[in-house]
Amino acid sequence: MKKFKNIYIILFSLMTAFYGCQENSYQFGDVVSPSNIVINAEIVGVDADNPYGDGSGSVNFTVSADNGSSYVYYFDGAAEASPSGILSKRFSKVGVNVYTVVVKANGTGGVSSTKTIDVEVFSSFSDVETENFLSGANVGDSKKWYWQADIDVHVGLGPVTDDYGNGEFAYEAWWNGIKAWDAEKGCMYDNEFVFTRTTNGVTFEQTVGPAFVPGTYAGDLGVAGDQCHDETVATSMFGLKTVSFGPSVSKAALEGSYDEEPYRGTTFEISEGGFMGWLVGSSTYDIISISNDELVVRVIQAGDGFAWYHKFTSTKPVQGASYEFNTLAWSDEFETDGAPDATKWTYDLGANSGWGNNELQTYTDTAENAKVEGGSLIITAKADGSGGYTSARLKSQGLYNFTYGRVEVKAKLPASQGTWPAIWMLGSNFTSVGWPQSGEIDIMEQTGGDKNTTLGTCHWFDSASSSNASYGETTSIANASSEFHLYTVEWTEEAVKIFVDDIKFYELTNDSTLPFNADFFLILNVAMGGSLGGTVDASFTEDTMEIDYVKVFK
Repeated sequence: MKKFKNIYIILFSLMTAFYGCQENSYQFGDVVSPSNIVINAEIVGVDADNPYGDGSGSVNFTVSADNGSSYVYYFDGAAEASPSGILSKRFSKVGVNVYTVVVKANGTGGVSSTKTIDVEVFSSFSDVETENFLSGANVGDSKKWYWQADIDVHVGLGPVTDDYGNGEFAYEAWWNGIKAWDAEKGCMYDNEFVFTRTTNGVTFEQTVGPAFVPGTYAGDLGVAGDQCHDETVATSMFGLKTVSFGPSVSKAALEGSYDEEPYRGTTFEISEGGFMGWLVGSSTYDIISISNDELVVRVIQAGDGFAWYHKFTSTKPVQGASYEFNTLAWSDEFETDGAPDATKWTYDLGANSGWGNNELQTYTDTAENAKVEGGSLIITAKADGSGGYTSARLKSQGLYNFTYGRVEVKAKLPASQGTWPAIWMLGSNFTSVGWPQSGEIDIMEQTGGDKNTTLGTCHWFDSASSSNASYGETTSIANASSEFHLYTVEWTEEAVKIFVDDIKFYELTNDSTLPFNADFFLILNVAMGGSLGGTVDASFTEDTMEIDYVKVFK
């Protein structure tokens, strides 16, 4: 009886569902197929002397149909949607060629009709070398391109036509500060762009997303800017598209230069709104330069207000660094709890009149300010309850001095406003020649007001001008106070290079006129206030710099 009961329940449910459906009456409009499709193809530059056009290969299409609501063009099987029926297309195959164009007119209720026409077009423009570099020389060849994320200024911004006297319209005059492996842009560095050689030209396909939308264009899409979005926002990101080539017509290409070299003079356009990772409403790229493994392009954002510069490579960059010095020569991994190892570290003590930077702390050698605990060196800056502060400054002076090498310090930085952590090196002749004649290498400093940036700087005395000299750079960093990061300097006879998490953001050419060719020693400290620490949070009680290890490689 249990089985019959279940059958009754199912039948009753079905009857209820059936009768329930009968209570609603849905009215659909008539399903009408589009008819009387009319396609007009205006070949640009046609006249009595040029029956197939002016050589640009450009054709302006319009289509209309009775009961047609939108239209799709098919060129060699690749679709290009045109809701209005108006579309411009450049055919880039050199010579006079016949192209079969299929147009689909969409009607109501999902029905459609198609019509086919042939257009005979002349294209005189040719840049076979560019096509070969992009995709390969033989039919069937494919080539992948990637963001050249391992170099500085792989993305830049400048004006479209404005010139302030230095040809700014042709290079990234407005924004050229992005460093290799930029944290904000990291979401796009896995992008892959595939160009393929076919019998009818070159195709393009982005095979790995997402798309980056800059703040300058985000408002047009109604989305958050300066971040990546998937295909629900970048609807034309994926899918096979065609590529057409033509002569450059921009002011930048015709009148400007990039790195003192002229533009190549070739543009390429990706069909169906395709783009190379950076969504700004444009599919036309001016080629600045191209080789077998590097592509530099300029693309004008929709609205003609911004010109973006992009660099790509055909060899996928791998984040990390290749170092010259790899033999461990000295280290402290802070494995024994208690006071820091006295054979490796000594201290600077006292207030020393603000240490030359109007700093507010007094340095001590007590466990309250410096101790080894849980496998880390912990330097603690503390409010002393009387309006002052204490902290610690450890140094290897007189215990370990060296010339050239690689220093790695794995550290977690303080988060409080007003703290000024530093990992740095000072010339061992400091006591005899003074500063800056001794030279100073700042591997890591962080200001008291910006905990998402670190600084790398070198200081020295410039004899030619009899003045202090310095060169510094900054790089963005995320979670510097909650996670350990690796701060590195590689110092050679030729250069001083500074890295964060194995990503280089600083390089100074070394030579015999600079003090960076003699012994230096290491310094670790947390200062309070001063020129870089700035205003200390009134509620500050204490904060720490935690160091997992210090290593020197030779």
